[in-house]
Amino acid sequence: MRKWFLCAVLLLIMSGSSWAGSLWNDNANWFADERPGRVGDIVNVLVDERTNAKDEAEMSVSKTTNNQVGNQDGADAGLLNFIRRITFQSNNSSNGNGSVERTHRATATMACLVTEVLPNGNLVIEGTRDVRTSDEILQLQLTGVIRPQDVNSDNEIQSELIANAEIAVKGRGMISRTQRVGVVTQILQAVF
Repeated sequence: MRKWFLCAVLLLIMSGSSWAGSLWNDNANWFADERPGRVGDIVNVLVDERTNAKDEAEMSVSKTTNNQVGNQDGADAGLLNFIRRITFQSNNSSNGNGSVERTHRATATMACLVTEVLPNGNLVIEGTRDVRTSDEILQLQLTGVIRPQDVNSDNEIQSELIANAEIAVKGRGMISRTQRVGVVTQILQAVF
């Protein structure tokens, strides 16, 4: 019985080092959520951007001009004696107004990569997502600065919490080509 016990203890000691490495992770934090904090970490961004811009302008211009040539006291005017009194009068007025209204909305979920850790702990993120449908490619690009504490426990952050956010939506393909203004139209718009 004693030999059996010694063999079991010896076997555990010899294999204990390989078990310890697989059972315990010294870098694991059992009490806090894993947050991004290093270059190369990935953060999921929930993009929900809406813009509604309305520009209105109104203009009113009025100008009146009165000019008179001649002598006021009836004295001789010399060569211009036949012109006793010439009066020029001009009235100009112009009114105009205009209005432009634009509404945009972008909704997506995209993974962004941490490209830089700033001295204060904030993170610079950058991401690109290409979506291909038929012959059209829609590309969404995002860059900005986030605070690690704004990232939730699911490793997600709302786009409204990104500082210096630059969100660009670009299209390439048949639909984008047909929406582009032609060269002749561009020339006519520049001239007129």
